[in-house]
Amino acid sequence: MREETMNTENPDTDRGVLLGLSYRLLGSLTDAEDAVQETYVRWYRMSARQRQEVRSPRAWLIKTAGRIGLDMLTSARARRETYVGEWLPEPVPGDVPWNGMSGHAGGEDPAVQLVQAESVSMALMVVLETMTPAERVVFILHDVFGFTFPEVAEVVDRSPAACRQLATSARRRVRRERVRSPGTANAEEHSRIVRSFRRAWSSGDVAGLVQILDPAVTAVTDGGGVVSASTAPLRGAQDAAQFFVGALTRQPGLVIVEDQVNGQPGLVASHEGRVVAVVSLLVDGGRVVEAWAVRNPEKLVAWNQRK
Repeated sequence: MREETMNTENPDTDRGVLLGLSYRLLGSLTDAEDAVQETYVRWYRMSARQRQEVRSPRAWLIKTAGRIGLDMLTSARARRETYVGEWLPEPVPGDVPWNGMSGHAGGEDPAVQLVQAESVSMALMVVLETMTPAERVVFILHDVFGFTFPEVAEVVDRSPAACRQLATSARRRVRRERVRSPGTANAEEHSRIVRSFRRAWSSGDVAGLVQILDPAVTAVTDGGGVVSASTAPLRGAQDAAQFFVGALTRQPGLVIVEDQVNGQPGLVASHEGRVVAVVSLLVDGGRVVEAWAVRNPEKLVAWNQRK
């Protein structure tokens, strides 16, 4: 990692960078915050002299967060095997700290710009879920944060050659998913389709939704066994459209608005002032090819804490 990208004065200012890293690793904002907290606990557990001997605090913090994330991800995988229904990454609002660090002491710091610019779209987060814990850590540290394979090897306790292979495997997964669901829409088209989806959904227009959805669309809902949700992916425009419109019947007074979800236009549904669903859409060829709806209240805490 290049020396000039590292903040060596006040490591506390790197909290946003660490949160962005940990969220990518864990797919959960709550778990990411826990990982960042543990990272700082380990930093301040060292003596002042030990901290002064660290050549790059940022690199140390990122590596440590990577190790913590790897451990947490491994245990989380075991927990998710008993998860009720489909598990989706926790959606994040556009105003979480690491999405807008204008007050970050790094200013024009290239590492900060990288974290801000790198996509955390739901589409990418879903692909990351298909990776093994080691693949995910290697891919994020090397391809996103620019660590060398020897540096990454220290985090995952593998050889640099093995890390190179893990990165190759991870990239292969990304390419395979992009071929299956390319999502080639530009920002303007994506926004237009999201707006059309909102209008059709809000009005209970099944036929209108079917026109927006690709005939082979896949819709995944995550209720975590806490609220109603399909426990298996819905396939096909008609079934997906009827599911979304059915939500209006189940919760009269549902308010649906457009908002930034994981850095892209998405939809937020509220009932009696509380967010009850956050929806991300993958658009290709002028139609929705993938839809992800998170309804698990535990994954909507950040949305309901917004002022």
